[in-house]
Amino acid sequence: MNSISPQITAEPISGTLGAEIHGVGPLANASDATIARIRELWLQHSVIFFRDQPLPPKDFAAFARRFGDVVHYPFLKGLEEAPEVITVAKLENERVNFGGLWHTDTAYLERPPMATMLVAREVPAYGGDTLFSSGYAAYDALSDGMKQLIASLKAVNSSAKAEKTRTREDRKPGEERQVLEAEHPVVRTHPETGRKSLYVNGGHTLRFVGMSEEESIGLLTYLFEHQVRPEFTCRFRWQPGSIALWDNRCALHNPVNDYHGHRRIMHRVTLAGDRPQ
Repeated sequence: MNSISPQITAEPISGTLGAEIHGVGPLANASDATIARIRELWLQHSVIFFRDQPLPPKDFAAFARRFGDVVHYPFLKGLEEAPEVITVAKLENERVNFGGLWHTDTAYLERPPMATMLVAREVPAYGGDTLFSSGYAAYDALSDGMKQLIASLKAVNSSAKAEKTRTREDRKPGEERQVLEAEHPVVRTHPETGRKSLYVNGGHTLRFVGMSEEESIGLLTYLFEHQVRPEFTCRFRWQPGSIALWDNRCALHNPVNDYHGHRRIMHRVTLAGDRPQ
């Protein structure tokens, strides 16, 4: 365990990204200094985790607001007692899970969220882990020639692609859905760390700007596969009251759908971001 301060410690869970944070006490009562330290650790590790923090929805939303402005997810209604909080659920009779593929959240928005925070309410006895992958590591591992090739490219990201890939992220039964699209750079510079990351994802990225889907598919397929190489990833096993906070500007995630016949209930909050540069 690596000491970050006498009170707060970060325990990395892989060699590339992800760390469990200890010594913060009840997050609902966190001091400004504790929040500042948590933010430092989040920027360092891209995704951080807390155990045994069963924050009620209102407290969960209040904790999230200490890191930025909370934004509403465009396709789902929030909780009555905390409208900023949405439920991410897979029930015993369902086979398809919410956002069940590698992606960054709502990349089809002009200003995709800076961060996502998820708290576990009910989890299966086994399975239901979430994988995370580092866009930093994916970019750094590219050859100089590939970096030069993609340096000026932009990509079209669409909410319709999740429908084609049969995830639940953009499905709302019985309702005609608006298609949202946005163009973003393939290589994104993080506004706080200054590091470059690969910013495409298999859940939303359709094609390169100025090219057709057919012309784009070869290179995009390579980038999708490259950015989730095992050495770029970490895996988190949930327990009730576990919280994850990940940086959508430089990390992808993938909830593993390996618990058919069991229930998994999570609450999610997203934080406002800026235009990718």
